[in-house]
Amino acid sequence: MEHTLPHPQGWFSDPYRQHKARWFSDGTPTALVRDAGVESKDPPPSTSYTGELEPIVETEGQLLHSHLNKSSSARDSGAHAIWDIFVATGGD
Repeated sequence: MEHTLPHPQGWFSDPYRQHKARWFSDGTPTALVRDAGVESKDPPPSTSYTGELEPIVETEGQLLHSHLNKSSSARDSGAHAIWDIFVATGGD
């Protein structure tokens, strides 16, 4: 089956259904995958995928605040405070 995107670039739903998302580079699926906001590596299967690719749409808030989903420690609480100030002042 021919794919509508000639050279997909970015995060797409994993067409192999092994992970939530897989990074595509110049139309080629890579080993970079993501599940529940956590990136890891898992090489794609040697078989071709079929069907249309579904781009992952992320909002600015998801990207900006993805660090808040990770456990924090006292050591990085200062970084969180600085980040909060940055966001509160419009990010300029």
